[in-house]
Amino acid sequence: MPTHVTRSYGQFCGLARALEIIGERWAMLVVRDLILGPKRFPELQATLPRIPASLLAARLNELEQSGVVRRRVLGDLDAAVVYELTEYGNELDHIVLSLGLWGARSLNYPGPGDVFTLDAAVLSMYTTFRPEAAAGVQIVYQLNHVEDMVVHAVVDDGALKVDTGPHDAPDLVITPHGPGLLDLLNGRSSAAEAIAAGSVEVEGRAEDLELFTELFHIPAAPAAPRGLAVH
Repeated sequence: MPTHVTRSYGQFCGLARALEIIGERWAMLVVRDLILGPKRFPELQATLPRIPASLLAARLNELEQSGVVRRRVLGDLDAAVVYELTEYGNELDHIVLSLGLWGARSLNYPGPGDVFTLDAAVLSMYTTFRPEAAAGVQIVYQLNHVEDMVVHAVVDDGALKVDTGPHDAPDLVITPHGPGLLDLLNGRSSAAEAIAAGSVEVEGRAEDLELFTELFHIPAAPAAPRGLAVH
């Protein structure tokens, strides 16, 4: 395993080493965007529009030297290079999902210019999925996001498979408006309230939207601290 370190904490500690590898700005988001599969450099630029090309190249090089990412030449005519996670890098998938759910608990509504990509839409389904609530459940959801961004989620007895595009036979089609989907996931509104307010439109049984809120959920936000703690 290469021992390249971008910035050393000078500590003999597994967590310190992990942060040396993936703790630099943008590094974890590069990993996030490679979890769903290999990408070419321009595709990574599209999913990370605010990162300068030179910095993206530097992060990919650092992750490659650390054994997290590798380059592969496609066997087609243009011999395009793609970046993909190594076996070592793929071990980060559950860490990324857990960290994403932890951060989602503090999410407010998106601000002007905030980017929500198709990959992020797919990963958000995996991030918020509760397999313990899905035992014995078989259902297909299709989510129609803005700008023709469509994903579908197939729940099959505790397992989840999410993919892009419409599904041939979804049980429920969900079309959120504004932050309607976020409000459903974090419990700010119930399924019935969301439908009544028009923040979510559904094609199918309304009961399946209630089930959706049980299968996909963001835990309550952390309580705000109140002054100094006295022991």
